[in-house]
Amino acid sequence: MNPGVHAAIHAGVEAERQNTEEEENMTNYTSDDLNNEWEFKIVRSTFGAFRKPHVLQALIEEEAQAGWEMVEKFDENRVRFKRPANARKRDGMLPDYVDPYRTQYGGIAKSQGMLVAMGVGIAVFLAGLLVFLFMAAA
Repeated sequence: MNPGVHAAIHAGVEAERQNTEEEENMTNYTSDDLNNEWEFKIVRSTFGAFRKPHVLQALIEEEAQAGWEMVEKFDENRVRFKRPANARKRDGMLPDYVDPYRTQYGGIAKSQGMLVAMGVGIAVFLAGLLVFLFMAAA
């Protein structure tokens, strides 16, 4: 495997691990949170959509349809929500376009892993193209 491709894969995996570790440290739950049966989730945007106030407001309004309320905005890529656990009883009455357990907002890539895979694919394609052009010129 091309060393650059290997480095890109490693960097993507390491970034995902760091994000997960950071989220674990940032999401401190109080005894009230745990005793009152709250559900929590983090909604992610691969391309930093939450830096735009109107996008963040649209997300908050969409999540409110399923009973989610914003707890905090970690950064332009991640927002944490909570809702009472008994809110899931109403999930069956939500419109088809509302997914109460979605964790990804918009974008072409649905996860950081997909983004890394796309980058690796492009790198492999470009490496193959360079080899082809080199061979054709020889």
